[in-house]
Amino acid sequence: MVQLGSRKNHLGGEMFVKLAEIRALIELVEASEISELEVAQGDEKIRIVKSSGAPPHISYTRSATDLSQAPQTVQEQPSAPEEADGHALKSPMVGTFYRSPSPDADPFVGVGDGVQIGQVLCIVEAMKLMNEIEADITGTVEAILVENGQPVEFGQPLLTIRPG
Repeated sequence: MVQLGSRKNHLGGEMFVKLAEIRALIELVEASEISELEVAQGDEKIRIVKSSGAPPHISYTRSATDLSQAPQTVQEQPSAPEEADGHALKSPMVGTFYRSPSPDADPFVGVGDGVQIGQVLCIVEAMKLMNEIEADITGTVEAILVENGQPVEFGQPLLTIRPG
């Protein structure tokens, strides 16, 4: 059993995990036949999911049981855009979607651009790491399904590519 410590989060509340403990959990999942691990303590939960060939996906949640720590504003998420016909390039992790390498740079690709296997199409930031997302097929970008700077979920379609 993994014993988890405690520290303050940015809201002043207690967090039950430390970075070293998260790393230990990731190593445990990577070194074992476990494909999914979820640890909960109180109102906090960390979940690590391993899929073949990809780094483990990690999610952390904290229930807002104390209303003083809950967000004061709620931003309504627009409904997910429908996928265009074609191959959907999906997010390999939870994070924030970026179309360009920096705010002042041009986007990696736009609708109608031709792409090659291995070409960087976007970035998904997760845990302060910028993860370049590459094309897994050759073709033409049909649609970009996520707005720049928006949060994305594991497996969420980011853009579609017409093969060819």
